[in-house]
Amino acid sequence: MIPIHGLFETHLSVADIDRSIRFYRDTLGLTLAQVFNQRRVAFFWIGDAPGQSMLGLWESGSGPNKMQLHIAFSVSLAEIEQAAATLIAAGIMPLDFNGQPTGEPQVLAWMPAASIYFRDPDGHMLEFISMLIDEAPAPERGVVPYSDWHKKSL
Repeated sequence: MIPIHGLFETHLSVADIDRSIRFYRDTLGLTLAQVFNQRRVAFFWIGDAPGQSMLGLWESGSGPNKMQLHIAFSVSLAEIEQAAATLIAAGIMPLDFNGQPTGEPQVLAWMPAASIYFRDPDGHMLEFISMLIDEAPAPERGVVPYSDWHKKSL
């Protein structure tokens, strides 16, 4: 089998392509790669340079059958540490692993990785995540607040 080296592209259905373009471009800062107005589709580059990874948004309209999906964006640990305040300043509610409002990231101890969640205008669950590459996995700890991660007795 051909070895897989990473995920290049993923897609989300959105109700209003123009609103979603504004959110992903203006709020999250992704680089708009191409818009196909006739098909109501927009593509964004993800990463430091075009061609690394891509997000496609497809307008599906306002029908009652909607899917809410999840995607995670890799960011630096320093960015994760500031993510709650940054999201709040942008008018976005930061959420914990259980979808509850939070003021800090959480650690997914089995990986381990620090993460924080939020929703886009269509309700898709988005995540900023940073692997804690110098840390040992601790699956028995489950999901813990970032401020508790380095505490020994939990």
